[in-house]
Amino acid sequence: MTDSHRLLALSPLDGRYATKVNSLNHIMSEYGLIRYRIIVEITWLTTLCEHPSIATTPLDSLELDYLHAIIDQFSIEDAAKIKQIEKTTNHDVKAAEYFLQDKLNQHPTLGNRIPLIHFAATSEDINNLAYALMLKDGRQVIADECSKIIQSLGDMAKSYADLAMLSRTHGQTASPTTLGKEIANVLVRLKRELAHLQRCDILGTFNGAVGNYNAHVTAYPEIDWFHFTQHFVEDLGLTFNPMTTQIEPHDGLAQLLDNLARINTILIDLNKDMWSYISLDYFILQKQADEVGSSTMPHKINPIDFENSEGNLGIANALATHLARSLPISRLQRDLSDSTALRNLGSVFGYSLLAYSACLKGLSKVTANQAVITNDLEARWEVLAEAIQTVLRRYGVQDAYESLKELTRGKVISQTSLHEWLQQQPLPQPAKDQLIALTPTTYTGLASTLAVKYLDD
Repeated sequence: MTDSHRLLALSPLDGRYATKVNSLNHIMSEYGLIRYRIIVEITWLTTLCEHPSIATTPLDSLELDYLHAIIDQFSIEDAAKIKQIEKTTNHDVKAAEYFLQDKLNQHPTLGNRIPLIHFAATSEDINNLAYALMLKDGRQVIADECSKIIQSLGDMAKSYADLAMLSRTHGQTASPTTLGKEIANVLVRLKRELAHLQRCDILGTFNGAVGNYNAHVTAYPEIDWFHFTQHFVEDLGLTFNPMTTQIEPHDGLAQLLDNLARINTILIDLNKDMWSYISLDYFILQKQADEVGSSTMPHKINPIDFENSEGNLGIANALATHLARSLPISRLQRDLSDSTALRNLGSVFGYSLLAYSACLKGLSKVTANQAVITNDLEARWEVLAEAIQTVLRRYGVQDAYESLKELTRGKVISQTSLHEWLQQQPLPQPAKDQLIALTPTTYTGLASTLAVKYLDD
């Protein structure tokens, strides 16, 4: 698409952001869907030709090469020919079948195999497998980009594992952590959900008009169609679903979309936190000389990558959630409510990919402002109240919590005032000395250890 045509695109995925999602163009587009249909149709044809009850002679090597070349060399022009045929048939899968018939007629010996194209198949046998192959390849693109974010977070977690930082619960000062530990929290969540996404079964079926192999059994009653189609589906790298109506019911797809939405939600959480840390000056944003942060305020460097990521993740999740809830529902044995909806899978993956790329770009442009982080923490001695009241409890001091609450709640207290109060408490001197030696920057528990403990799991 030319730049001028992109200005007319209704979706920013095909316009403003087209170049940022082009790794999905040949997978989750109309071209991609048509190509996957061709893959399924040809693979079904070659599988049928291997069965001695169906084909008296198997395909020879030259015939196989010709059929495989149709897949390997399938072009935008080929897809356009199928769309042209569809104008007459008003049926997209039938148009692909006629395209293949013409291709076989152009070969000196494959013409007699034409009756086996789309043999005993309903359109949904082809479509469900085409979408399944699309999902399989699209998932890998998404997983690869998510893995880059995980790698970036891992590098940050290691670099900042020991950088003590003030926590904020309910937006208020809380017990210290380390910046690396907070980043590692997100990393571990992402790794867990990405593993779920990659393990999620992508289901497929190939069992005829209403899922009972009616035509198959009538034509060749001696063939074990259940196991025949099971091997066919599994050879495509998919998980066989034997129990369906006309359509594969999309439960596995719904699970995959929910998995993707959970990954996206974790990243929304990360984007919001990064935005907040930047607003606190905990991160310095890399300055690009030619960039403009505001049309009127020259000083600004905005966290636009994290904002862009957050916005696109919201759109992706809105679509994913709708599809996950609607696709598994079909009136009786078949309705077409899923057909149009499924064409929006590319948008789900496209907005997700766009958001991942923006988040990754944002992470590459931030550096921890260690001076601000440390100064902020060292000014808040009241965060040691948790430690002190816990030690007081250990030694049986009554009303330990209440005493510290009276001293610190809603207040900013100094090191001096805290230590003066501490000296008056009924504690053994070694315990007092231990608490007096404690500072906000050293009161981080096991945060440094946790920051790196699970990075390589």
